Formats: sequence, structure tokens, C-alpha cells
Amino acid sequence: MASVADAVDQVTGKRGFLSHEFRPRSGGAFVGRAQTALLKATSPEKATPALSTKHSVEMIDQAQPGDVGVIVVEGTLDVAGMGGLMGTAAKARGMAGMVLDGAVRDVAELRALNLPVVSRSVAPSSSVSRWAGVARNIEVDCGGVKIRPGDIIVAGEDGVVVVPKDQAAAVLKRSQEIDDRETKMVPFIKQFRSLGKTVEKFNRI
Repeated sequence: MASVADAVDQVTGKRGFLSHEFRPRSGGAFVGRAQTALLKATSPEKATPALSTKHSVEMIDQAQPGDVGVIVVEGTLDVAGMGGLMGTAAKARGMAGMVLDGAVRDVAELRALNLPVVSRSVAPSSSVSRWAGVARNIEVDCGGVKIRPGDIIVAGEDGVVVVPKDQAAAVLKRSQEIDDRETKMVPFIKQFRSLGKTVEKFNRI
């Protein structure tokens, strides 16, 4: 994870890691191509049960195995963008995981499904009468990083990193180089018992 974040920094010249607020809620690490959905605040009559999750549901229902759902609930951490029913559908579709810029609910159900989910918060609330879906599979601003459909999402205990789809090969190559160098640093540290000398030799920490 760390080497991927460093590689995105070095290859793209831009931050690829999401805010530290994104934490794992269920499942484990996952990697996959992003499919996105965006919700915005609106009036109760425009946030009916059908409209509140329209684009999120369509995104999940059309996902391919291995895809990662990215749902942005714009402007709040107190409204859940998904729960157990959407999680069940995502699992049935074979999705690799879900990333919520907003809250998630029904955490116990998601854990029972063993569906990997990362979110900024947890809340029991519904988007119905509060937020409505406005679009799917568009570029979204998620945790301080722009995510486009098809970008590669790498998620785990350390957080979430977004790899731009058009630079994925270069990022992969660079992250492997970083991993190889760190692997060589470990025995050097153990042998000489000096991190300072290691940093000087490998020009990395």
C-alpha cells in the first residue's frame, strides 16, 4: 500500500491517497477498477426511496466481477450511502469492495457478507428524504482525490490509494522498484543496526 502511494506521488506528481478518515469497516484488502455514483442533498420530495439510491443501485447492478464501487455522499458524514441490502447485491455481483465518501450502515451485516467496505464514517441514517442520486460513472471528488471510472482502487488497513488508469503500468513498475529497494534495506538495517546509514546508502525512508 505505502509503495503504491509513493509510486503515484512520483509518477503523477499528484496525491493519490484518500483522507485518513477512510477506515475499513468489513472484509480485508482489495484492488479493482472504480465504478462511481454521486449523491447530493435535496428536498424530501426529490429524495424518494427510488431516487435516493437510483444511481448507486444502477452502478452495482451493472458492475462486473472485481469492480470497486465508489459512492460519494456529498457534503455529509451523517448519511449512509449504503447498507446491508446494497452490500448483498455488491457481493452477489462479485464486486471486489466498496468505498464510501460518507457513512455506511448495517456494519454487522456487511461483516457477515465478508464484503470489503471502506468508509469515512458509520451512521444508522438513510439517504431517503435527504440525499438523492444525481449521476453514475462520472469523475467524482472522493476524499480529496479525483476518481474516474476505470481508475484502479487499492485499499487496505493503511488506507485507500487511487491509481490513474492511464498511468497504471508506470505506477506498478515504480511500486515494484520501491518494494525491491525496501526489501534490500531490511537486512542492511539488521546487520549494521543503523537506520541513518541505511537511509544514506539507499536514499529512502
